[in-house]
Amino acid sequence: MSALICTLISLIIATPAMAHGEEAHGSGLPWTFDPWIVLPVAIPAALYGVGAVRLAWRRKRPGTMLIRALMYSSGMLTLAGALFSPLHWLGEHLFSFHMIEHEIVMAVSAPLIVFARPVGVILWGLPAAARRVVGSMICSPLIRGPWEWCTSATNATIIHGVAIWAWHVPILFDAVVTDTALHRLQHLSFFVTAILFWWAIAWRSDYGASAWHLFVTMIHTSVLGALMALAPRVLYVAQTQTATTWGLTPLEDQQLAGMIMWVPAGTIYAAAAMTMMALWIRSSSEREARDA
Repeated sequence: MSALICTLISLIIATPAMAHGEEAHGSGLPWTFDPWIVLPVAIPAALYGVGAVRLAWRRKRPGTMLIRALMYSSGMLTLAGALFSPLHWLGEHLFSFHMIEHEIVMAVSAPLIVFARPVGVILWGLPAAARRVVGSMICSPLIRGPWEWCTSATNATIIHGVAIWAWHVPILFDAVVTDTALHRLQHLSFFVTAILFWWAIAWRSDYGASAWHLFVTMIHTSVLGALMALAPRVLYVAQTQTATTWGLTPLEDQQLAGMIMWVPAGTIYAAAAMTMMALWIRSSSEREARDA
């Protein structure tokens, strides 16, 4: 693990001679401001801020709301960091940093946002008339039915797993590197399916079922990471083509990306599964004590 961290730090401070597409760049690490990504992040964040202020005036004990606001803010900040900061630019040039970006979106930002349960607060950020209309739409069978289906634990785990494995098919992942629209779609599908998955884990399942689905997700993502890390040849040609500019061979870049999915990301899911298991054991003990 320490070797992995040292490698990543050395890559960050390295100055590439050439960038993606063989275009020369300076030593600076640019930020990315794609309006198709910035606006979908900025608008909910702004509405949440307005809604939080409005609700704060109505509540005498804002403690719970403050905790959720901190979680939502942390989730949105890490999401913005993954998609706007130089990490995104690095991810276009190195597979390993692209993997870090994706894992932040799916395993850090998404659960923080889900645990904050921000929908109600965001609605309060809208004008009264719009709030009533949007609230009615959310509660309608047309929206509620598909949402309930997609956030059942089994369905959400399968949907999220399919998105992860499908986008990591080499030919499709390489296409993302050269197609902006596909790149946006990849980010969107990873984030949306992660929201569905973590919502099912946090709010639709008991602790035991949540632990099981987290464990399943840890296993299949670790297998995918191991396949990339242990592959004897380069699978992602376009994504790793500029790795030599940063002091890595294409195969080393792929191996490092696989290790990131395999170990750090797997650790997050394992820790969440163990937490859910501990909560399940405690709740079972409390239930037995009450029944005794």
